[in-house]
Amino acid sequence: MSVKAQVLSALDAARGRYISGQELADQLGVSRAAIWKAVTALRADGTPIEAITNRGYALPHGADLLNADAITALLAPAVAQAVQITVVDRLPGTNAALRTQAANGAPEGLVLIAQAQSAGRGRRGHSFFSPPGGLYLSILLRPAFSTRQSPQITALAAVAAARAAEQLCGTPIQIKWVNDLWKNGKKVCGILTEAAVDLESGMLDYAVLGLGFNLVQPSGGWPKELAAVAGSLFDSAPAPGARAALAAAFLNEFWALYHTGLRGSWLDDYRRRQALTGRHVTLIPNGSEPRGATVLGIDDDCRLLVRCDGDLAPTAFGSDEIRVIPELGALA
Repeated sequence: MSVKAQVLSALDAARGRYISGQELADQLGVSRAAIWKAVTALRADGTPIEAITNRGYALPHGADLLNADAITALLAPAVAQAVQITVVDRLPGTNAALRTQAANGAPEGLVLIAQAQSAGRGRRGHSFFSPPGGLYLSILLRPAFSTRQSPQITALAAVAAARAAEQLCGTPIQIKWVNDLWKNGKKVCGILTEAAVDLESGMLDYAVLGLGFNLVQPSGGWPKELAAVAGSLFDSAPAPGARAALAAAFLNEFWALYHTGLRGSWLDDYRRRQALTGRHVTLIPNGSEPRGATVLGIDDDCRLLVRCDGDLAPTAFGSDEIRVIPELGALA
């Protein structure tokens, strides 16, 4: 961990209390000049470090830190070594920006975080509302996955995101197949995985995994078209540093799952968290008429297993084959 990240971690642990430059230097085993240099760099990043002569440095109790060092300070050592985090104020979309870097040969582990997006996208080209106050994160992956295995990246991410969100908000988080997280029946996170394929090998060249979390309801409320379906992880302003803690918790969870392979214990958790199992839904297959069906669960390839109305045998659908519309309150 860099001196900059260590200084931020030490100040964060002592929020509201001033620590002298000498005390920080002794604690971290570096010179006072290195401490001054790190504090200067942190303040240039927008970190609101207070400084008083003969007292030292302090982070205010209410400071909401979202920068690369605040996140890195909370990462497991192996994850901190594997990822490179950049935080920006606003972008059209984090996935689009990382796809450009991926096409130019950027390595696995680049993480791009925006505090707002002006043109966020979800599945099937739908727009994704991304106001300030949320967490919008993309990560570049170069997995040894075939195209058939690629949907499991989204499933892995859903489990990691659900675990991370649950740690922070303390409320059970469900997964609405295939790429949404629900809290109390409302969407609090959307996931979008986009990939490029090596046509000769049939393997993925890269995948860009994007997530958008709603931490709180935006000022002014949700747009009319989202009011019935959108929710937030917190009912009121969360504790300072919640976005950095959420980003780090997700990266820690995801990186561990990503390196367990495709048949780790995460699949049981993915199934257990499914919000639609046992419910009657409307299926809209590509190019076909809508059909009613009862959701039976998830198969080993993370496809939705259903029994269509009037059929005896179950059918499995991939995420690119159907849209699923829940029928509220309808249980089989």
